[in-house]
Amino acid sequence: MTTVLVSGAGVAGPVLAYWLRRCGFATTVVERRPALGFGDGGHPVDLFGPAVEIIERMGLLDAVQAARTRTRTLSLVRPGHRTVDVDLSALVAGVSSRHVEIFRGDLVRILYGATRDEVEYVFGDTIAGLTDTGNGVEVTFASGVPRTFDLVVGADGLHSGVRRLVFGDVPGHFLGGYLAVFTVPYEIRPARRLLTYLDVDHMVGLYEVGGDGRARTVFMFRSAGELEYDHRDLDRQRHLLRAAFADLGWDVPRLLASLDDADDFYFDAISQIRLDSWSRGRVTLVGDAGYCPGPAVGGGTSLAVVGAYVLAAELAAAGGDHVTGFPAYERAMAETVRQSHTVGPAVLRTLVPGSRTQVRAMPQLLRVLTRLPPPLRRWLTSFGGGPARMLDAVVLKDLTTSGQPG
Repeated sequence: MTTVLVSGAGVAGPVLAYWLRRCGFATTVVERRPALGFGDGGHPVDLFGPAVEIIERMGLLDAVQAARTRTRTLSLVRPGHRTVDVDLSALVAGVSSRHVEIFRGDLVRILYGATRDEVEYVFGDTIAGLTDTGNGVEVTFASGVPRTFDLVVGADGLHSGVRRLVFGDVPGHFLGGYLAVFTVPYEIRPARRLLTYLDVDHMVGLYEVGGDGRARTVFMFRSAGELEYDHRDLDRQRHLLRAAFADLGWDVPRLLASLDDADDFYFDAISQIRLDSWSRGRVTLVGDAGYCPGPAVGGGTSLAVVGAYVLAAELAAAGGDHVTGFPAYERAMAETVRQSHTVGPAVLRTLVPGSRTQVRAMPQLLRVLTRLPPPLRRWLTSFGGGPARMLDAVVLKDLTTSGQPG
């Protein structure tokens, strides 16, 4: 039986583990966190088209639908002007004919629950070293426990440790913006609403979580150049966020006042991972670790789900032979990944207005979009090939009947 070590218990890791186990592989998932802290579910992520199909093939669509976000309205907040409300369902219907928005933590919880009984999970540990012996991969864990696997897959995100060990330091391709997310107390709950405040080069979003007076806020801003900080230095990241939004009004000062008390603060550059190949020897990458299209702008969650399924299918078709399976996986995903890397910059320009004219035009643009016929709306909102459209290039082999691709 082929043994596979997967690094990362986020989205791609458990999806890959599920399908590998179904196809007869012995699969272990290692996760640096001591446990999966689901909290209020994290930030919302989107599942489009083929990603929804894969979740359905896993028998999890009902659970995912039940946990989906209940946000119904996008409210553009304009100090001194009337708030503009837009029906999100009408807007999203133009983006994809099949779509589910769910909090990331809820999706991870569902995926973990579907795999924990048949997949070995190792929490509170990381991969410290990898040696490809030709007959397998000798893995050194941070805990000091050595083990050998036939194959290793990095599903450990934008700052992948597996990628660093195998490919060295791969700088992200900076798209010109930054993203921050954290939980805040909020007296007036934005029930089933996404409150959005826009200013030139800045966007702030606010949506309810937990139903007990808390909300999660999203800050995005453009930057002409990359900022200097370590991705583990939260104090420096908080300072940079405060500096970027220091002069903005609305509820921005109150939201920023909650920064020091937020235990789920996340800050990162909106950047892409671009590699000529995601595989080297017996090690490959999946999801953001190999081809991140950009946090919050490129449909990375759907891409991770689809990439994990395709990798499992190609390894199964190759009988576990990585020499055949890894290149087949890369060929099957190449066009979709290429398209995903063209989406992020256009989405960032739309989400974060770059001029006062664009800020003023956004309310009217959204009103018009929701009234257009779905095909035209889909083309406009996907920029001719957006997060939903890019997935159309993938052909999903059938792993649901005998465990082997049809």
